[in-house]
Amino acid sequence: MSSAPAEIVCAHSPDSDDAYMFYGLATRKIRSSLVQFRHVLEDIQTLNRKAHDGAYELTAISYHAYPYVADKYQLMASGSSIGDGYGPMIVSTRTMGPDELKGKKIAIPGKLTTAYLALKLFQPDFEPVEMQFDHILDALKAGGADAGLVIHEAQLTHNKAGFHTVLDLGKWWKREYDLPLPLGANALLRSLPRDIKSECCRLMKESIQYALDHREESLNYALQFARDMEPALAEKFVGMYVNHYTVDCGEVIPKAAQLLLDKGYEAGLIPHRVEVEFVR
Repeated sequence: MSSAPAEIVCAHSPDSDDAYMFYGLATRKIRSSLVQFRHVLEDIQTLNRKAHDGAYELTAISYHAYPYVADKYQLMASGSSIGDGYGPMIVSTRTMGPDELKGKKIAIPGKLTTAYLALKLFQPDFEPVEMQFDHILDALKAGGADAGLVIHEAQLTHNKAGFHTVLDLGKWWKREYDLPLPLGANALLRSLPRDIKSECCRLMKESIQYALDHREESLNYALQFARDMEPALAEKFVGMYVNHYTVDCGEVIPKAAQLLLDKGYEAGLIPHRVEVEFVR
């Protein structure tokens, strides 16, 4: 008699791009006799923090968080969110040049986010004000900070809401190093049996490919997580962050991730050097 599938708690952000890539799994279009996923939705800073304790078998994390949890987790070859010439943005209520950010009070979505690491590499000298990512624009309006570091959909909607782009960190990174900026990844507990890890990797890759192959139905599902975005804008956002690098990180993303984390270590932002390790 076959045994029941192992339950894997799968934690990710309640965002349109994550919803899109997990669509095949969440709706059981992609399934397995070996594992069964239970989905938990939490913001990325909470997921980064919980990964410290190995809270979930499969979790989304920021690449910046990886050095702090590498003893417990391995990165998955599928599921990365990559900014290829675009990425998190610094925005403000007035026109401001990137050189004016020095010494300013900047609202950030968490110190373990890759966006924060990239900003610190660009401009080490500023006063960070931590808050939930979806509170940042309101904080700027209220005068709670001079600038804000926006992630997720606000990268595309802030101009329409009357904010000015100060700097696109993905564009800066590409110009500086000619590499995409690895932002988020999926990670698996090291302690899981090898066959379970392999099956999780297979399912993740198939779910992402399913979404890309069934774009319309997957987008319709993802739109419920798009925080009032118009469908065309949500589709653009999803297209930016779920792409061929998301299906498989290849050789470019490990190289880019290693460089990013090495730069963080050299700048004294990450306490120890870590080798990025991907599982397939």
